[in-house]
Amino acid sequence: MQASSAVTTPKSAARYLSALLTSILMMTAILCTTSAFAGVEAFPADFKIERISANGATLYVRVGGQGPAVVILHGFGDTGDMWAPLAKALYKDHTVIVPDLRGMGLSSQPTGGYDKKTQAVDIAMVMDKLNVQKADLVTHDIGNMVGYALAAQYPDRITKWVIIDAPLPGIGPWDEILKSPLLWHFNFRGPDVDRLVKGRERIYLDRFYNELSADPKKIDEATRNHYAKLYARPGNMHYAFEQFAAFSQDAKDNKIFAQKKLTMPILALGGDKSFGDQQAAIMRDVGTNVEGGIITDSGHWIMDEQPAQTVSKVRAFLDRQ
Repeated sequence: MQASSAVTTPKSAARYLSALLTSILMMTAILCTTSAFAGVEAFPADFKIERISANGATLYVRVGGQGPAVVILHGFGDTGDMWAPLAKALYKDHTVIVPDLRGMGLSSQPTGGYDKKTQAVDIAMVMDKLNVQKADLVTHDIGNMVGYALAAQYPDRITKWVIIDAPLPGIGPWDEILKSPLLWHFNFRGPDVDRLVKGRERIYLDRFYNELSADPKKIDEATRNHYAKLYARPGNMHYAFEQFAAFSQDAKDNKIFAQKKLTMPILALGGDKSFGDQQAAIMRDVGTNVEGGIITDSGHWIMDEQPAQTVSKVRAFLDRQ
């Protein structure tokens, strides 16, 4: 049998490596255009940034659109940036107001005031300075807690409320919720926490994206890096910890607030792999007009895991007469 005449030469090897490299680069380019690398969406170009002094803080506030106002509040692990898909869906016929909470995102970092009763006053003063007397409210995570303190202190100013996937300190099964090993970070405090996390913000945040999602791949690399960079800003992680440190005070305040139930329409949405129906059950302890809803195939990070489904449910509720 005649031996094969094919011989690998340095030139042919080089051509092979060049072709392989080209294929890898092309595949990378294709992958980077998919949702796996989508990252955080931008707000519509005609949104303005306002830096509004309120209650001893300066809040970074995205404002755009026209029509009835809606105030949208973020939580831990995110900033107001998370709400861009919802802002796009609402701003044609709503005035959309999206602040970063004090000590988080690009807002200022007062040394105190991280109880949610105080932060609710921040938001009420932002509304005042934007000449907004009444607004719908959409909240997630710690934003829920600020939202409850806002609605409880200013019930005539909140027309409807969509509350998404997080408990309220001191309300309903709070003491049982605190025992969940997934919520270890509620008590992650002490003199060394800042330096334990400094330089490791991405690692720290990854625990929450991975453990509290239905599918960790839904929180893509670009999104994770975006928020890690924001939480690595000097002081931001420290004041995020202060949000949790205030929970014991928040629980005391909420038990007082709950003595008078809210009457505005409330939609309580839970991720089916997270708080689920429990979200509505919690809200029925503080409201008289509560309906529940489920975000399917989602953990806690609803705007990353199921943005279209979440936007659709929120929009339908706010549009209802």
